[in-house]
Amino acid sequence: MGMFGLGKKRSERKETRERLDSWVQERRGVEVFVEPKTAVTGVSMVLVAHDGEFTRRLVDTPAKARDFARDHGLPIYDATVVGYPQRMRDYSRRTTLLARRAEQERLDGR
Repeated sequence: MGMFGLGKKRSERKETRERLDSWVQERRGVEVFVEPKTAVTGVSMVLVAHDGEFTRRLVDTPAKARDFARDHGLPIYDATVVGYPQRMRDYSRRTTLLARRAEQERLDGR
């Protein structure tokens, strides 16, 4: 079975892998955080760049996330042990504030 997305077609898994490969290549300081399976979602992998930008994808197993990290020479962490980097929370906060500001400007007719 492929790495990304249980039950996905081979072409969809390949497309997801290619998008993530590009995501890593276009950013610097990327780290991988593995999230365990929960009652709601499967095992997932969060890629976090130097500025806190992040993307999350389901993976078949934690071993698949380790393979991805190894293939790209990226550090990998267990999110339940180390938590998430502050820069990730800062990025989310900054993105939310910018979106609110843009919406207010749109409403104000600027």
